[in-house]
Amino acid sequence: MSKNKSASILASVVFLKVQEFARRPVTEQARMRAQLDAVVAVTTAELAPASRIVLEASDGIAVVVLADPAGALRLAERAMAAVAAGLPLSIGINHGAVQTMRSDGMVGDGIAVAASVADFTSPSRILISRSFRNALAEAAPGSEAALVPAGTFTDSGLRTHELFRPDPHAGRRRARRYAALTTGAVAVLLAAGVAGRVSKVGQESFVEGLLAAYRDTAAQGEKYVRGLVQKVKF
Repeated sequence: MSKNKSASILASVVFLKVQEFARRPVTEQARMRAQLDAVVAVTTAELAPASRIVLEASDGIAVVVLADPAGALRLAERAMAAVAAGLPLSIGINHGAVQTMRSDGMVGDGIAVAASVADFTSPSRILISRSFRNALAEAAPGSEAALVPAGTFTDSGLRTHELFRPDPHAGRRRARRYAALTTGAVAVLLAAGVAGRVSKVGQESFVEGLLAAYRDTAAQGEKYVRGLVQKVKF
C-alpha cells in the first residue's frame, strides 16, 4: 500500500461540514451539495490552483491548502457567509501531515484531525487546532492573536484537541494594550528624565526653575488678558 502514496507533506486543511447531512432527504442532500460546491468554487478562487486540492467527503468537502495558513483561514471565514444563505455549515481547520494518492486522492492525519475538529463545531462556527494556530504564527507572526481559546475536546478515539476560534475583536484589544504599554513607557521615560535632571541640578534649583517658568507664563497670560480688556473698552 505504501507504493500508492507519496511522501508526507505538511499542509493546512479546511474541512467544511454540512450538519446532519446523512439524515436529510436525498433531494435536500443534492441541493446542499450543489450549494457547498458553489461556496468552495468562490472561496478558493484567490488561491493558486497548484496550492489547493479539493477533496469530497461524505458530509462535506475538505480543502487542502499548501504553504499558506493565512489563505486557509481567509477561505474559512469567507465560507461562513454561506450560512446566511441557509446552508448549515460548520468548519474545522487543522495543519498536519497529508499524503497524495496515485488516484489523485489524499489521506493523512492532517485531514482526519480537521474532520474531527469540524465534528465539534456547531453551525456557523469555525474551530481551529493548536497546530494550525502555531503554523499561522510562524507564517504571519502576530495574526494568531485573533485566535482565542475555545476549550479542549475529546474525539471518539479518546484523543484530546486544544481548539481555538476566530475573535474579530482580539486585534483591536491587542492594539489598545500596545497603546497603553507605549503610554506607560513614555511616562516612565519622562519621569526618569525629570528624576535625572533633579539629581543633576538639585531639588531646590529644579523647583525654583519650574516656579520661574510658571511666573513667566502667568505674566504673559496676564498681559494678554489686559490687552483683550483694552480692546473691549475701545
